[in-house]
Amino acid sequence: MITDPGHLPELLAEFAVRRIGPAVPEAIASLRRSHPDAGEAELRARVVARGRRTVVAEGSVVGGPFLVLIPLAFCAALLRQARTVLELAALDGRDPTASARAAELLVLQGVYETTRQAQEALDRTPRPAGAPARRRRWAALWTVTLRMAHLLGLVAPAGESQETGGRVRRVAVQLRGWSLLGVVFLAGLVAPLVWLPYMAVVYRRADARLADRVLAYYFAAPAPRRTSRLDPEVLAAVLRALVSLLVPIVLTAVVFLTGLRIAGSRWPAVGILLATASAGAGALWYRRRRRP
Repeated sequence: MITDPGHLPELLAEFAVRRIGPAVPEAIASLRRSHPDAGEAELRARVVARGRRTVVAEGSVVGGPFLVLIPLAFCAALLRQARTVLELAALDGRDPTASARAAELLVLQGVYETTRQAQEALDRTPRPAGAPARRRRWAALWTVTLRMAHLLGLVAPAGESQETGGRVRRVAVQLRGWSLLGVVFLAGLVAPLVWLPYMAVVYRRADARLADRVLAYYFAAPAPRRTSRLDPEVLAAVLRALVSLLVPIVLTAVVFLTGLRIAGSRWPAVGILLATASAGAGALWYRRRRRP
């Protein structure tokens, strides 16, 4: 992807079908064996719930010292979403290893409007050759990270251009998303754990939008009605974020009150304590979210 960031969606879609597709039939067979009495609707719900749990867990654990892993977390979340799409396609009786699934994935992600356009783009996608120079590599990594955020719907929901009218409104939605992300990023530099509840809510909502489109595409399932009232999960995430802002204050106070020093200074002790607490909290968060 760093070699050819301009074709990020196509490269990911092809990779998902080629590497993940072959494992999907066995996963679906295992799901049917585990729930022999489940109907098709229940199986679809289990696939969506399992995929969302993994996406939220792997995407959220980028707080604190894991902040540098944001590109990897985004990539892991995209591939997990792709697996969910392929599993739902398999439940619809479609071959998850067929190239047509890659085109459908691009349409469902909002990259293209029709599978014909997506397939033509896939056919035109060149094979990456050679790694870019170091300076270009960092610029390409930044570009890839931003494009993955858009593809995941973390900044501007996929398909927003089709769902909302007017250029001004679309720009306002994008600015709002980037502004919120910037505020959380700055707060995360001081209170790293603020990333965990924020990313969990954003991933959950983005994955719900994708699941609605997939179920409508493969099974003609009507999209659930969503109200504009405040979501209790969002309120809980805001409260957890506010609590996480207190963590660095409390830990700093503990260091100063106990007189803990490293190399004659308190600040290295504060840094190590914050990093350790963030890593531990992130690990516990990941374990709890991955648990069925």
